[in-house]
Amino acid sequence: MENPLPVSQADAVVIGAGAFGLSTAFQLASLGAGTVVVLDRFAPGSQTSPRAAGLYKLVQADETLTRLAQSSIEIIRGFSQATGIPLPYVESGSLLAARTAAHAAMVDDEARASAGWGVELEQLDAAGVHRIAPYLSGKGIRSAWFIPADIYIEEPRTLLDAYMTALGQLGSHVVGEAPVTEILRRNGEIVGVATSRGEIATPLVVDAAGAWARGVGALAGTDIPIAPVRHQLFITRPIAGMAPTEPIARIVDASAYLRPARGGLMMGGMESDPLVIEPRLDPSFEMSRTPLDMAILDTFTEALGPLVPALGDTPVAEHRGGLFTMTPDARFLAGPVPGVRGLWTATGCNGSGFSISSGVGRALAEWIVGGEPPFDLSILDPGRFGPGPFEDAALAEAARDRYANYYTPSESPAAS
Repeated sequence: MENPLPVSQADAVVIGAGAFGLSTAFQLASLGAGTVVVLDRFAPGSQTSPRAAGLYKLVQADETLTRLAQSSIEIIRGFSQATGIPLPYVESGSLLAARTAAHAAMVDDEARASAGWGVELEQLDAAGVHRIAPYLSGKGIRSAWFIPADIYIEEPRTLLDAYMTALGQLGSHVVGEAPVTEILRRNGEIVGVATSRGEIATPLVVDAAGAWARGVGALAGTDIPIAPVRHQLFITRPIAGMAPTEPIARIVDASAYLRPARGGLMMGGMESDPLVIEPRLDPSFEMSRTPLDMAILDTFTEALGPLVPALGDTPVAEHRGGLFTMTPDARFLAGPVPGVRGLWTATGCNGSGFSISSGVGRALAEWIVGGEPPFDLSILDPGRFGPGPFEDAALAEAARDRYANYYTPSESPAAS
């Protein structure tokens, strides 16, 4: 067989070499789970994760997600010391801000809830916003909160490379160009995987295949309820006086986020009429073929208006896009899959996958090795929607709704 797999037996196989898969594999290997192999149908770390914004966010929808976000930032901050592998990040902090009454009320509620879950925040007025983030004028701000512990990774690819280096040091394997063609089962239990390059006997498989996770689940006879939705961002050319330590900004009424990037600004947002892309329908699809539409990003620039004057005056240097894997309730699918012993999932990023992947990987690894979750992860139960099968159209519609309303106030979305 040409270019066979490096091993034929493993204690765990992780399918998908993006942030979720590499994080889970690294944590498993670090906890002494044995031989861990990461398989990917493409070059490792080449699909959605390197196209991410690289933002980390402590303000989350509930206490479980907050704990995972806190864990993620802790892991990133301590990674170089723990492994000896460089992993640069920027201690920028972030702003959560709104310019309408309804969005301001939502921001205030989220901030107060997060403070109760141990997140440090400081409320700012418009002048305070401009003071700590000079790229923002402060115009129109009704409510703003500064979260000093938030960070960003300038180039998301560096996290993936760091994980792969660490896995190599731990004696684990990351294998690209090895699409999984079959998940082998016996009496309802995982016993191995088959690829185009050979088989690996294993009792444990983690489906972390991102936009391809539903197809991977189908190989094990289960339906993973996700729908991939396009997400776009751009990075401007350098802007005079722009400092990398200026904070991330999330302007919720515009459904947009910004951060310093390569001497300029990064800007992305949640489209109001998002595009669902289903890789199962096109076996040749890979992330670089995601269709891009700058006109949509122009609408975010217009919505931000005088609050971010540099956006309208600075040419764009890079325009990129990838896919968010959305679930019907906008929460991760993380844990054991009912009905198939030995199958776990780490998917359903819902817009926060890159930033929370480290915490999810640690929690799953501790659960797998220790036999119980480190804290209550029941809201992420992969079986919470039932066994399926799920209708493609219903999943797509739920995904569009969750994505388009990512920043919509829950009670009065039409208020201004």
